[in-house]
Amino acid sequence: MQPDHFRRRFGFAVLCAAPATLLCAAPALAAGVTNATMTGAAPLAIALGAGAFAILAMVVLRGMTRDGRAASAKATEQVAGLRALVDEYEALLSGSRELTLIWTENRTTPKLMGPASAVLPSGIGPDQVLDFSRWLAGGEDQRLTEALDLLRSDGHGFELSLRAADGRTVRASGWVIGGGAAMRLRPAFEQPEPLVPSSGLVADLASARGILSLLSKPAFVRDGNNTLIYANQAYLDLAQTLGKPGTEQNPPELIDAPILKRHFTLLAQSNKPVTLTCTLGQAGAFDLVEFPVAGGKAGYLRARSVAPPLASDVNHLSGVMSVLSTPVAVFDARRELIQFNPAYVKLWGLDPKWLRTGPDERAILDRLRTDGKLPSEPDYQAWRARHLTSYQLTAPRESEPWHLPDGRTVQVIAAPAGPAGGVIYIFEDLTARLKLESLNKALWNVQRETLNALSEGVAVFGTNGRLTLSNPRLSVLWKLPTNELGQSPHIDQIAEACARAMPEDGASIWRDLKRGIIDLNPDRSDAQGRIARADGRLLDYAVVRLPDGQTMMTFLDVTESANYSRVLKERNDALITADRLKDAFVQNVSYELRSPLTNIIGFADLLASPDVGPLNERQRAYTDYIRASSVTLGVLIDNILDLATVDAGIAELRPEPQDIHALIDKARAGLAATFPEINGEQTLNLVVDVPQNLPSFVADGTRIVQVLYNLLSNAARFSDPGGIIRLSVVTRGERLLFVVEDEGSGMSEEMKAAMLDRGDAGAIAGRQRGAGLGLAIVRTFVNLHGGTISVEKREPRGTRVTVNLPRDVSLAGVAE
Repeated sequence: MQPDHFRRRFGFAVLCAAPATLLCAAPALAAGVTNATMTGAAPLAIALGAGAFAILAMVVLRGMTRDGRAASAKATEQVAGLRALVDEYEALLSGSRELTLIWTENRTTPKLMGPASAVLPSGIGPDQVLDFSRWLAGGEDQRLTEALDLLRSDGHGFELSLRAADGRTVRASGWVIGGGAAMRLRPAFEQPEPLVPSSGLVADLASARGILSLLSKPAFVRDGNNTLIYANQAYLDLAQTLGKPGTEQNPPELIDAPILKRHFTLLAQSNKPVTLTCTLGQAGAFDLVEFPVAGGKAGYLRARSVAPPLASDVNHLSGVMSVLSTPVAVFDARRELIQFNPAYVKLWGLDPKWLRTGPDERAILDRLRTDGKLPSEPDYQAWRARHLTSYQLTAPRESEPWHLPDGRTVQVIAAPAGPAGGVIYIFEDLTARLKLESLNKALWNVQRETLNALSEGVAVFGTNGRLTLSNPRLSVLWKLPTNELGQSPHIDQIAEACARAMPEDGASIWRDLKRGIIDLNPDRSDAQGRIARADGRLLDYAVVRLPDGQTMMTFLDVTESANYSRVLKERNDALITADRLKDAFVQNVSYELRSPLTNIIGFADLLASPDVGPLNERQRAYTDYIRASSVTLGVLIDNILDLATVDAGIAELRPEPQDIHALIDKARAGLAATFPEINGEQTLNLVVDVPQNLPSFVADGTRIVQVLYNLLSNAARFSDPGGIIRLSVVTRGERLLFVVEDEGSGMSEEMKAAMLDRGDAGAIAGRQRGAGLGLAIVRTFVNLHGGTISVEKREPRGTRVTVNLPRDVSLAGVAE
């Protein structure tokens, strides 16, 4: 009994018994306390106190008994629950086809959990499991013993694949558990069940015939003389295939004599089942398995292509899987991983060493979910249960794509692993493909939108003559219903629809177009042309051969552009005719005007001479106006003729060394004749600023004089009477600059445009009328000399015109 429990129970009884004893002694003390009285009352008080203590102790003892029973019942219930749980675990292990050995800290012999028959060969009991040499092949027992010693002594876990004495492969896993160790033994793969029992289990030939008749594989029975006396239906079917028919009681011999002789020799020497490989014609390779029975022999044929040894299958599958870039994993019927390739490891980033232990698929999925590598599912357990239904498949199945958290998309394909159960998973990474599909879809949408936005009608026909691609413009041009074009109609159907929409010429047009589409000549070439429809529309078409054998046709409505082109051509022809008439008119009129102008100038000079008599001031002024106007008119006629010469393309420059001072004097003389002094009034104030030591200047002197004259006369027209006009000549490297400045009202925008384009000269009005033609002459001759013109506005008023010419026109290469 624990001290605290005793103190809680008996301490209470002692504390209650002491006051009870004092109460019992109280009457005696009240009567007077004497020695005699105390002596007589003491026994009574002690008896009463002891009785009270006993009563209280009994009450406490009953309470303790009741609590003990309740605690015992609760402990019994817990022990029963634990035992039931242990029984469930043991039942689970017993049905798992695994044998687990557990060494606790205080035990030298292990505790066995699970069916030993799942691992050990027949004839080996559970108590012999540690005698590894009894049931493991040579050398394998030493490997397992050494690994087990390291586990129990140093705590080193291990994973081994061992070969049993009966040929099966066993997986052994060892690990530390608490203060002890544990080892699990299980078959590595689904082991082939023996088709027939050992020789000791078949009593006679009759029993062997009964058993072999139930086999689906070709089986037979031989008597003591090695003669076939029985064959099942599978054997007879195989013989029929090989062209050796027979009956059940008289079966044909399918094995070659040398192989049979060797087989019988081995069987006689070992007195155990013997397996040899043989080839049966077109049926392929077979394993011949034969074993002795009482009174003879029995055996069967196992097709190597259908049921090869499991180890060979696994090795071959492993070799193929290892070179695949597609992740592959194989699970057996117990959901244990038995094969995987490096691509599977790379896809999920799992430890290959852990995968080689053959973990359950549920454990793999749980680890992937813990690492955040599986799709996010609200109900993971339900999702995993749906995925594990793959073990019930009878045909391959593709699941919904897995959209992984890292952005990848994986397609999972599950297929049955074989008759023994299990599943093969193929994980296809769709990320790159989906990205390409998305880009392709976006590109297709862009192309579709581009095609729909074209002003041309587009139609693509396949090699079968059906429409594979079109745009809405095709429907508009040929008045075709859009829904019909969307159904990939044949070209004949399109022709019929066009014939209904355009009865006049729809059928004939498409009949001609069809010949170009259905032409399968490999040397065919593209074609184009123009269609004039009966409704007045003009369509330009083109037939283009595509590389994949299809044919593309394009149609462009050129009705309006053709009409515009026709109108422009007619107008251009009219303009050419008018320009030709204008040139002829200008030349004729210019020459016709020159004769009367010469007469006017001659008579004006005659009137001004003193030979015809004196003139008064007014008459002299009139005569001067006539002479000035005649000179101006002559200059205009010369300008018109020069422009006509330039337009005709026959203008030529005659570059010669020129004296700039002489050129300026000629221009000044022409300017004085145009603006003479009338009544003593000076109408022009020209200031010339020309250096004396100017370099040589090679140009057409006549043209330069015309340029200077027109610039000065234009400045004079814009200046007030008596206004200053300045002409300056400046040298800049290999070029000469002629600068004309005035203080007039400034050149208008129309005049500036006239200097660049004489077509605007007609817009000039007032006192400047006629100046535009002179400026056009300036522009023409400056360009012929390879020079440039610039016009600037002076402040506060006036204009500056600069002509920039090369010093040697012949060296500049612009003279014509």
